[in-house]
Amino acid sequence: MLRRDLVLAVAGATALGSLLPSIAPAQAQAGEAQAVAQAVEALRKAMVDVDRPALEALTADRLSYGHSAGRIENKAEFVDAIVSRKSPFRFIRLSDQTVSIDGGNAIVRHVFDAENVNPGGVSTAHIGVLQVWTRQGGDWRLLARQAFRL
Repeated sequence: MLRRDLVLAVAGATALGSLLPSIAPAQAQAGEAQAVAQAVEALRKAMVDVDRPALEALTADRLSYGHSAGRIENKAEFVDAIVSRKSPFRFIRLSDQTVSIDGGNAIVRHVFDAENVNPGGVSTAHIGVLQVWTRQGGDWRLLARQAFRL
């Protein structure tokens, strides 16, 4: 009976060992997706709070930031537009978010609802957004963003 128990234990350990390589990458990917979601939230907060250092830290130097009306901004233009407070956000809400990791890049999709104040009054936005984040120096940074009308 002892030999049978030993054979079963070895077989069980072997089976578990064959499962671990597939479990570990999935757990790592889930952790990366969570880190990207935290970066997306930090960017949302920095846009509402008009936090220049956070905006600069969360965006890649070669940022391409596309608006739903077709305007494209680079990093400096994006940050300056937020910091100038010409149309400050009252709030930004993100919903229906998905995060997909592919190596050192992440694809994020969500619905973007916002309200901002401009010289003509208050305006609202209800748009879809696609973001591409890239890992740079251990941190996730927004590389590209394109909004589209829903």
